[in-house]
Amino acid sequence: MAEKPAAVGNKVGKCMLHNWVEERAMEDVDTQETRTQIQKHGHKGIITMDQESQMESVTTLRANFTPPKGPGVRLRGIRGELLEKHNAQRIREKVNAERNKPSPKTDFCSTTQRDFCVQGFVPLTPETTQVHDYKSDQAITFWSENCQRIQVCEIIPTVCLL
Repeated sequence: MAEKPAAVGNKVGKCMLHNWVEERAMEDVDTQETRTQIQKHGHKGIITMDQESQMESVTTLRANFTPPKGPGVRLRGIRGELLEKHNAQRIREKVNAERNKPSPKTDFCSTTQRDFCVQGFVPLTPETTQVHDYKSDQAITFWSENCQRIQVCEIIPTVCLL
């Protein structure tokens, strides 16, 4: 099926509401191209009548706002620049020396080595003061030691076994 020019198929009822003004304006242009050509390449001759013209490379932004240019001569002397660089280098080295201090030598000595392997240390087993029998003696716990201080023990005196 051969495609008809766009203007022929678009005559009646195919435009959006209030788009009829644009359609009438494009009626002369649409007569030579098919609908697929228009959708693919657009309407030629709307923006410019000369199809061979090239776009300009300078935009209005580039034309109006050019970057500022330097004065072209030295604003500071060579000696001043070198002195500033030297001072900056000295300050940088000083700050780096303060930040990156050498770490102190690590002491890899354990607590056992430090406290029990010292010359002159004699390990002593303490003498027993009482004979203990774990089967018959009552265990000494926090609760048996402090039952008089706990308020609950005053209410229920049977808890204290001393």
